[in-house]
Amino acid sequence: MFDWSPVFLSMRVALTALVIVVVCGTLVARFMARHDFPGKDVVEGIFTLPLVLPPVVTGFVLLVLVGRAGPLGRFLGAMNVQILFTLWAAILAAVVVSFPLMYQSAKAAFLSVEEGLEDAARTLGAGETRVFLTVTVPLAWPGLVAGTVLAFARALGEFGATAMVAGNIPGKTTTVPLAIYFLAEAGELRAAGAYAILISLASLLLIVALNVWTRRRAPGWKTRRSR
Repeated sequence: MFDWSPVFLSMRVALTALVIVVVCGTLVARFMARHDFPGKDVVEGIFTLPLVLPPVVTGFVLLVLVGRAGPLGRFLGAMNVQILFTLWAAILAAVVVSFPLMYQSAKAAFLSVEEGLEDAARTLGAGETRVFLTVTVPLAWPGLVAGTVLAFARALGEFGATAMVAGNIPGKTTTVPLAIYFLAEAGELRAAGAYAILISLASLLLIVALNVWTRRRAPGWKTRRSR
């Protein structure tokens, strides 16, 4: 009998992380694209560090931060909030590893938007929120969509950091990547293979859909199709 609980849990983790990443990544990227300040390069390096660090190292850093002896762990413990080895730990890991993809895509998209268009909207009386929603976001939309898709795929496939901070608790923190690893360790290759095929197909469909959508938005696509 195929156990669907890791699939549903992975989708729940990935979708929750995606909402956080899209909102925070978009706002942070917009600020970083339009402002300069001392130490900006260091801050950007921290934002993108999870892209180059092994996921286990990222998970270890999170473990230190939110553990009982860590700064965040002590603060949360004072409020009787437990993060480690819960669903929220899996979500936290997914947020941290997928944030750089959303941030980089969103920042590149915002940098491609001509600042003069935003200035023109302000001259006409539009406030910052209206400028952002009606001018900046529509022009940066392709990059934001790309970042969203890539961040979701990354969150869906996260393993190393999740294993460090959430563990492998069936029905509670066992996502598909964790299920694949422990099933393979137990010699249950058919079950592990089924999960591997499922998550691979899901990620492939996302990437293909993004590629098709991007190609159709390219200048001259309708003209080429009509020939």
